[in-house]
Amino acid sequence: MASEETNLVYARSLIRTIQDYPQPGVAFRDITPLLGDGKALRAVAHGLLDQASTSFDVVAGIEARGFIFAGAVAAIADTGMLPIRKAGKLPVPAHQISYDKEYGPDTLEVSPELKPGMRVLLIDDILATGGTLKAGADLIELAGAQVAGVGVVMELEGLGGRRVMPQTQALFTM
Repeated sequence: MASEETNLVYARSLIRTIQDYPQPGVAFRDITPLLGDGKALRAVAHGLLDQASTSFDVVAGIEARGFIFAGAVAAIADTGMLPIRKAGKLPVPAHQISYDKEYGPDTLEVSPELKPGMRVLLIDDILATGGTLKAGADLIELAGAQVAGVGVVMELEGLGGRRVMPQTQALFTM
């Protein structure tokens, strides 16, 4: 256990802050160094999986960085991974949901491989305002599936995401 915790501390140390990106006043959390380090990526994937408190049939990841973590978690859990994509990116979208973000409206879609009754572990890289993660959870339920758990790599405190998605498990708070 101590080495898992040590590896997560190491993984967190690789997340860098880029000031004034993508616009002045924003402190962007860049996970690129974490993704480039196998030990850190594996620690995060195991950490996300360890937080899942119930069983699940499939892992879903939200575009785009959520795909990376969802794929790693699914491989470790020996399940499949389904992408939740922006509108127009799937060749066969089965369900879609529109929602408002801080920048304006957006739409997410999921393929018909998400079947009614499936239990889904929803993964994304970040919980900020909670809008995108909530839309992903709503889309899963719209498809007739069940959200078995929600995990993110990091939660940005002070942006209200926890009020929108209180069931989310975050590895790191920043």
